[in-house]
Amino acid sequence: MPELAEVEYIARQLRANVMGAQIAGVDVFWPRVVAHPAPETFAAEIAGRVIAGINRRGKLLLLELSGGGWLTVHRRMSGNLRLLKADEPDERYLIAQLRLADGRRVQYSDPRKFGRLAFWRAEELPAALAGYGAEPLAEDFTAEKLAEILHGRARALKPLLLDQSRIAGLGNIYTDEALHRAGLHPLRRADTLTSAEIARLREAIVTVLEIGIAHGGTTFGRHQTLFGEAGRNVQHLLVYRREGQPCLTCGTPIQRIVVGQRGTRFCSRCQPAPDITE
Repeated sequence: MPELAEVEYIARQLRANVMGAQIAGVDVFWPRVVAHPAPETFAAEIAGRVIAGINRRGKLLLLELSGGGWLTVHRRMSGNLRLLKADEPDERYLIAQLRLADGRRVQYSDPRKFGRLAFWRAEELPAALAGYGAEPLAEDFTAEKLAEILHGRARALKPLLLDQSRIAGLGNIYTDEALHRAGLHPLRRADTLTSAEIARLREAIVTVLEIGIAHGGTTFGRHQTLFGEAGRNVQHLLVYRREGQPCLTCGTPIQRIVVGQRGTRFCSRCQPAPDITE
């Protein structure tokens, strides 16, 4: 599933390439992709509007449209966005597209059909985003803010960091990478961290996301950039999908366990197991 880094990279590409473009029309080839409102209303509301802004909330892509509307794209497991010229062939597994007035097309493809598109009027958007937690790349995501999120939580760190209502945008890849950089075991209880460990974790979260964005995201499955390129961040991962290989810090073989039904990679030396009495 595309995580914050992958979505942010696409947002920046869209910002550089389609800001100010007018949407001449909308085609929905699989109506169930539209989560809100009805597909016919969705297409009619968007057609004719200008793309006035590109934003992101967690793993959700937001296109601000002229006239006070928002198009949201949640790619989920296998969705991709591509920007195509007028003479380029359609994407395989094409689900929906925006036809721009200059002839280009923004196409959404999704073989597994888990992703969702929606149109929200300006007054509807706050409710649509109400369940999202803190933005880890926002200025207010400080060590103090993270301490508030962790305070009193007896949950293991890994599931808590994956909880989108606590921190928006982290997924399996960047959670494993952040915990490794912070030297924290994925099963460590959140409420046992010291102030220094919280500060280290906050710094690690921001660092791994920024590295991911700088390299176009991480591609193991279908994730592609706006122009069909694979993300290059796989070359910069320290633990994710590296089980059995030596830790790049200490040489200890990377281990894999299951935490909260998610495959989890870590170094047993760099990330010591928590005391069972904690």
